[in-house]
Amino acid sequence: MATGFGIIGCGMISHYHAQAIADLRGAKLVGCFNHTSEKARDFAHQYGCRHFETLDEMLADPAVDIVNICTPSGAHMEPGVAAAKAGKHVVVEKPLEVTLKRCDRIIDACRRNNVKLCTIFPSRFSAVNQEMKKAIDAGRFGKLTLGDTYVKWWRSQEYYDSGGWRGTFKLDGGGAFMNQAIHNVDLLYWFMGDIEEIAGVTGTLAHERIEVEDVAAACVKFRNGAVGVLQATTSAWPGLLKKTEIHGTCGSAIVEQDHLLLWEFQKKLARDKTVTQKFAASGTSGGAADPNAISYAGHLAQLRDFVKAIKTGGVPAVDGEEGRQSVEIILAIYKAAWSGRRVTLPLKSDPRPPKG
Repeated sequence: MATGFGIIGCGMISHYHAQAIADLRGAKLVGCFNHTSEKARDFAHQYGCRHFETLDEMLADPAVDIVNICTPSGAHMEPGVAAAKAGKHVVVEKPLEVTLKRCDRIIDACRRNNVKLCTIFPSRFSAVNQEMKKAIDAGRFGKLTLGDTYVKWWRSQEYYDSGGWRGTFKLDGGGAFMNQAIHNVDLLYWFMGDIEEIAGVTGTLAHERIEVEDVAAACVKFRNGAVGVLQATTSAWPGLLKKTEIHGTCGSAIVEQDHLLLWEFQKKLARDKTVTQKFAASGTSGGAADPNAISYAGHLAQLRDFVKAIKTGGVPAVDGEEGRQSVEIILAIYKAAWSGRRVTLPLKSDPRPPKG
């Protein structure tokens, strides 16, 4: 019997989930729900599934095994908790939620109801990032000293004006860091480990009518002693490819989007040449200027991992606790920027956005 999926929220990102489910062996998109019924009907017609008139109706359908939450970021908790209480496994598009309190509500609901939870971070599943992680875990970098990540993208004013939730703290959770650069924040944490201390600055320079930052930078100290820089913006025209740099006492590597700019180690391996040749070029802009210009391949790989975890009783590669980490890091950056002080992790509570 096919694993049945139901999608909640039929906006842009839901299409990547639907395409991934269509290519996932042994999976079937059973149906969808959206607060605007017409949008759900159009989505259901496009993907050949059923549209549900109410969320309760979807959650009561025994054919739905897994629910994918694709609502605005600050509206993940309510359907996520409801799905867990209905006994459905839960997939949440990044970020898990926009506050730690709301993240914890989802995590707790899934734990209490004995269902699996994963947060969508497809960048972890790209082949080049998997290669980087293997090299780090194998100790090829020696002692890690620097870990940096840069997301210098462009979003037009029309992008922010296209939805009432965009650019708000309540539903977007933040700006360039929380919405766009969170993938690279997650990657840097995955590569370098826990962050101990953060200093940050944020600004809104290129866009109007938004509460959140469109440019930001942070300096961090990792628990292992290494330091790093994180930069995020949606105000860098025409939009550049995202980049992550890892440096240590025995090696350095730089990934730009999905290809390698640098792969150098003191102790070389025979396969290093194969690695550099394999990831020498990239044919994608990766959403640098257009949020639609991304691939669903990472979503497919992550959903495959999630279904495997359900069937084997294992732990998803990016579970709720892992998804919470990037939210906490970004909230710490915001707290540091708003207070003008360094912030230590873990956070004791959610920071409050400045008024006005």
